[in-house]
Amino acid sequence: MRSSLSFILLFLLAISTVPLSAQDEKKSLATGSVFTGTAGAADKKDSAAAKWSMKQDTTKKHIPRIATLRSALIPGWGQAYNREYWKIPLVYGVLAIPVTLYFYNNSYYKKTKFAYEARYKEQVLKDSSDVPLIDPELKNLGIISLQSYRNSFRRDRDFSILWFLLAWGLQVMDATVFAHLKQFDVSGDLTMELNPVFNPVTRTPGLGLSLSLKNPSSKRISTR
Repeated sequence: MRSSLSFILLFLLAISTVPLSAQDEKKSLATGSVFTGTAGAADKKDSAAAKWSMKQDTTKKHIPRIATLRSALIPGWGQAYNREYWKIPLVYGVLAIPVTLYFYNNSYYKKTKFAYEARYKEQVLKDSSDVPLIDPELKNLGIISLQSYRNSFRRDRDFSILWFLLAWGLQVMDATVFAHLKQFDVSGDLTMELNPVFNPVTRTPGLGLSLSLKNPSSKRISTR
């Protein structure tokens, strides 16, 4: 009787220790103490992949529309957005030419216009009160010459405005085009080959051009 009672007590004690060992294993798995080598390496890889994904998502992309709007507002701003700073002096140098021509032609247009009107009043209305106010460079010119010079300077002044608008538009176009070109892949994944081909219709040999482009989805994002 005593032996059977002892056996039952030992059996109950063994059953009660099984849940405790299972709980200890669960705790060690939760804290990462079990299989530390494989679990820790996997966690590190997942963390590195997550950081790289976040870095890709937060990388500032180059948007051509921004370059267009900026260069349209302020000359050279779009080139600065494209990081082509060496173009900014060229942009303002080109724009300075029509601006200088405008002020030059407008100044002489006003002088010749006043001189023509003064000569006209002198010859037609017999009023020479404005003749002493004529610019010294124009006093020896007749009324026909003054009229011709006046029309010429006015025409050149108007053309300088058109040239200025054209130069402004060209720098906007430059910023837009080169902003789009920044998105093109120029790495070694671009390949172009010439292969011999045979035309079965004309039964003549020829050359075939094959161009392989890199998949846009696999392009690296610039971190500059």
